[in-house]
Amino acid sequence: MASFQDLLKKTKSEISEISGEELQKKLESGDKLILVDVREKEEQEQGNIPQAHLIPRGILELKIEDIVPIRDQEIVLYCAGGTRSALAANALKDLGYNRVHSLIGGYNQWAKEKRATEKKVFLNSEQFERYSRHILMPEVKEEGQVKLLQSKVFLVGAGGLGSPTAYYLAAAGVGTLGIIDDDVVDRSNLQRQILHNESRVGEPKVESAKETLKALNPDVNIITYREKLSSENVMDIIKDYDVIVNGCDNFPTRYLINDACVFLKKPLVDASIFRFEGQVTVHMPFQGPCYRCLYPEPPPPEMAPSCQEAGVFGVLPGIIGCTQGIEVLKILLEIGQPLVGRLLVFDTLKMKIREMKIRQDPNCPVCGQDPSIKELIDYEGFCRLAGGDR
Repeated sequence: MASFQDLLKKTKSEISEISGEELQKKLESGDKLILVDVREKEEQEQGNIPQAHLIPRGILELKIEDIVPIRDQEIVLYCAGGTRSALAANALKDLGYNRVHSLIGGYNQWAKEKRATEKKVFLNSEQFERYSRHILMPEVKEEGQVKLLQSKVFLVGAGGLGSPTAYYLAAAGVGTLGIIDDDVVDRSNLQRQILHNESRVGEPKVESAKETLKALNPDVNIITYREKLSSENVMDIIKDYDVIVNGCDNFPTRYLINDACVFLKKPLVDASIFRFEGQVTVHMPFQGPCYRCLYPEPPPPEMAPSCQEAGVFGVLPGIIGCTQGIEVLKILLEIGQPLVGRLLVFDTLKMKIREMKIRQDPNCPVCGQDPSIKELIDYEGFCRLAGGDR
């Protein structure tokens, strides 16, 4: 009767093994290989080889196609000492993968040779339960959820658009949300601004928003700015955030946040609402048009009245704000096709959604080929001169 050592010896004779030195050369040369750590989660928490996908041995056959759908892709498997990875390599060979290697000595030998290692962040048990529906999705998984928890998003406004966007980003586990708003909660806000309630009328919106969001998800760090966004503070405030979300309803701030995002190369998820209609787009600096490409100058006041002047259908900000939230998550996770160069227009009365193409203006004064605006300007004055101040 064959022993385990006999089985292991036979397995190793039938697979390809690779040394730490050979693997390092492949990684440094840019070879297109997939590195897979087949240890258990408790072992992986001690450290891993950079660039490795983490798939415990027990679910390798179940999950490998999500990572490596092409059978002739070169794969290197490693475990703690080289035994489980050898058996795993043989299993993948049976599945039709024909370029699979097992790392000799595994992670222990790799670390002993003082080669590069890193420690990945894992979700705790409560987080794993909270975000379980994300983790089930191959486009997100645990690694994507960890990435969301490490991300920072800045929201301009805690009103109609900022409320649903912030609420769903907090629910999704975006780790840090910065919110700027210098206004207080008014009873007229409650028809649409879901971060606030009757008991908080008269309170600063940012504090009301923080209380609601922390109650929803204590994982999230809420940074509040009870001030007006201006040319003096915008660059310092947004410089450390990954994505900027615009939910304001005045043109000076729209042009200000656009220009700041272009200068800092920050993705801007922009939206607006008017009565029964809303629109959403994504401005990705130097990869697509900016806000000025779409609106070189603000329209006159009578052409674009505020919600206070024209009214707004209460549920509309929920649709538009949630769409902004979707775009933010796609950008953070680097999945799908963000609305770069596309303007999505919602008509809720007719329940029609239109998509309009937007092109980058080569003569744009901010993101064009020869920009004339290279620093922040007087945006109140700009909008007055253009006839768009209100």
